[in-house]
Amino acid sequence: MHQTIAQKPAPRQGWYVVGICTLAYIFSFIDRQILSLLVGPIKLDLGLTDTSFAFLHGFAFSIFYATLGVPIAGLADRMARPLVIAGGIALWSLATAACGLASGFSELLLARMMVGAGEAALSPAAYALINDLFPREKLGRAIGVYSLGSFLGAGLALLVGGALVAMAGSNSAVMVGTWSLRVWQMCFLVVGLPGLLLAALVWLTVHEPAARKGGGQEGSPPPLRAVLGYLVRERAIFASHMLGYAFSGWALFGMLAWGPAALMRGFGLNAQEAGLRLGIVAILAGGGGAFASGWLLDRFARLGRADTTFLVGIAGGLGSALASVALALAGSPTGALVALTGLQFFSSFAITPSSALTQMVAPPAMRARIAALLICGTGFVGAGLGPLLIGLLNDHATGNAALSLALVCGAGGILSASLLAKGCAPMRARGQAK
Repeated sequence: MHQTIAQKPAPRQGWYVVGICTLAYIFSFIDRQILSLLVGPIKLDLGLTDTSFAFLHGFAFSIFYATLGVPIAGLADRMARPLVIAGGIALWSLATAACGLASGFSELLLARMMVGAGEAALSPAAYALINDLFPREKLGRAIGVYSLGSFLGAGLALLVGGALVAMAGSNSAVMVGTWSLRVWQMCFLVVGLPGLLLAALVWLTVHEPAARKGGGQEGSPPPLRAVLGYLVRERAIFASHMLGYAFSGWALFGMLAWGPAALMRGFGLNAQEAGLRLGIVAILAGGGGAFASGWLLDRFARLGRADTTFLVGIAGGLGSALASVALALAGSPTGALVALTGLQFFSSFAITPSSALTQMVAPPAMRARIAALLICGTGFVGAGLGPLLIGLLNDHATGNAALSLALVCGAGGILSASLLAKGCAPMRARGQAK
């Protein structure tokens, strides 16, 4: 069984937890993101349109990712969070492997839903666990490091997926024992199954703190109606926060879903070339943006700014909008790649401050579920609606993946910045009242 760690854990213990949770986040984004590079062969084999592919990439994943996040977070508020995390990793890893065994759209749809269900367990439990291991002045940096996992995972998915497609041919068959699998199916098996080992590592080596912040209660947390009542009372802050960061997902998830198609269709790159370039962009620009936003949060906190989580998000939204304009005007692969780099950097600003505000403001017994409600909004509006809108524009309006991506990401950045700006004054007032 789990042993408890000291009430005030040593820094190395806290950073170990951050490291192992970051590794889990990397695995989750590899399993989530690999689909975007395989759009061509999957569409060919299953007879999909861009809209139906976007439904697979976005809504099929986000339906369970969003809706199951709240009840799973309730478990994280009342039981050992390493167990919740390990169980989620095992589920999404098996579901990713099941994507590789799918022979039709309905089977792939069901498997993608299960990937979303498993990944819903990770972040609410991880954020709450990290919060209990770090003081306020170091929390932004810790969450920023954890947030790097999403971009490392997305980048590795593109790099590995592009290499696999290049080695075997974009739509050839591969023999695995007695099974004949397409390359896209093999990719899912290769990236999915190793997650089972990670699930075991989390269960065996990550332990619950001896006492949780804010009293360390281990009993029943407040019911969901109490959580919703708290959000209603604090709606001046949380409505702006949740809606603003939900629309910021149009840029972040739109880029991850349609960036490869924009380069391949509009500028003639093949899967390996697009995967290599965007893999490096996701790791360096996306990871750099997430870490930079965490650094800014800690910097502003030391300066006594109460609304820093809103200001950093506003900067990310405006930067995403400007990068989207550059993408719409790009006339060469180099210009498009520069614009996509800027879009990846600024869209990643949203991850750290959106998570940090929940941990800073919400009562300890509600944090995981409030974080899950934020993920719910981001899942439906950002990961679900954003990529779907791009697919609809591709099929029925522009016929140009890069232009559709630019339009949706630019609109999302402007909406996000506008909504977050409404939360600055209430957040400053709350800080002055403390």
